Amino acid sequence: MKLIIGLDGHGSGERALQFGQNLASAGTDCELLVVYVIEWSPFSFQTAEENAQRHKRREEEIALAMERVVAPAVDTLKKAGVNARGMVRHGNVADTLNAVASDEKADQIIVGRTSEGGIASRLFGSVTANLVMHADVPVTVVA
Repeated sequence: MKLIIGLDGHGSGERALQFGQNLASAGTDCELLVVYVIEWSPFSFQTAEENAQRHKRREEEIALAMERVVAPAVDTLKKAGVNARGMVRHGNVADTLNAVASDEKADQIIVGRTSEGGIASRLFGSVTANLVMHADVPVTVVA
């Protein structure tokens, strides 16, 4: 079984990570893939120089997220005896988690419920809601 754990760098991601660890420790042959998505829109009009700077900034963000968020989570899982690896991607969070799950032939996506509120989330929906509605695999939302 392969589970995708969507981290957000906050407490809700930590709860999702703990839930995934508990599932993996239950005695099944399980791999956890810890994924952190940096919200990134490819749709903007920029000069060639701005695009070059943006690419450099993107690579720096990936390295920083891997170092500060993903690697510590994967290390914690491995110390607990869980088969785990991690990755960082740029893109729309819900779409990217779903794409990773598809590419990796994952069985499930696990994410934490965020406390995001306000008018924007009511009008446009949250990342979690979009993921639940559109994912190709089951999604578990951890409170």
